[in-house]
Amino acid sequence: MSMIPEHRKGLIYISFTAFLWSTSGFFIKYLTINAFQISFFRSLIAALTVYAITLIRRQHLKFEFDKVSNLAAVFYAGILILFVIATKMTTAANAIFLQFTAPVYLVVLEPLVLKTKFEPKNVITILICIGGMILFFFGKLELGNIYGNLLAICSGICFAMFSLLLKYKKVKHRSENTLYFVITGNTLVAVIAFFIIFPDFTLDVTQSLILLYMGAIQIGVSYIIFNEGIKYVSATESMIIATLEAMFNPIWVFIGIGETPSVYSIIGGAIIFGAIIWRNFSKREKTLIIE
Repeated sequence: MSMIPEHRKGLIYISFTAFLWSTSGFFIKYLTINAFQISFFRSLIAALTVYAITLIRRQHLKFEFDKVSNLAAVFYAGILILFVIATKMTTAANAIFLQFTAPVYLVVLEPLVLKTKFEPKNVITILICIGGMILFFFGKLELGNIYGNLLAICSGICFAMFSLLLKYKKVKHRSENTLYFVITGNTLVAVIAFFIIFPDFTLDVTQSLILLYMGAIQIGVSYIIFNEGIKYVSATESMIIATLEAMFNPIWVFIGIGETPSVYSIIGGAIIFGAIIWRNFSKREKTLIIE
């Protein structure tokens, strides 16, 4: 990797991260335990993994508990737990497509919170994405699917708020310390899920191995790789590359258990991603390298 140009290295890191993230849908569907059991073990293992790796690498890990940091940890926890519940209740495609509506909320929230310029094309993007989101509720839907879709939208809102607060910390507080969010957010999920599932902590060997992968690799290691990659690419590039997760997630689920998204979901997802990519590609950003 040392021989690869830094920008290309960043693209490789984030692409690989998106690939690891995309495997979550299949394993959440495959596991027969409930969403809170998955959330407890996955997040507990993820928090311990990230903390252990930072100690091994002798990285400085500063925990911050100001208002912004606490809210960021809460929203990160919301992303994790709401996505797992949504994936259990609706199709994996619906859950991941609706979670990736996060950029839609950001184009409204960022100008309000960070006082950035609100661009007219953002209004077009929002309207197109809302149209795409409506399609997810077309056709024959069971009540559980509807609730799952709504929870996936809430997960997207949490994703947007988490991203916004990270950027706020960077702009207002000049902070590049982000790994502790993963530890505190996952710890919060584990604590909440612990009291819900207590005392049912029984797992078989297969379930244990899957949860070990999901916690240690799919969340823990992947975020550390993402944290390295984001140093060499722009925010826009990272957002576009991250959509690979939403593309691969339903494919793994289809291959693994044969779950097929509805035609309306596929069309809605294509509309949302098309609008987001159009919006991001229409504005060039200089690559930011953070030392």
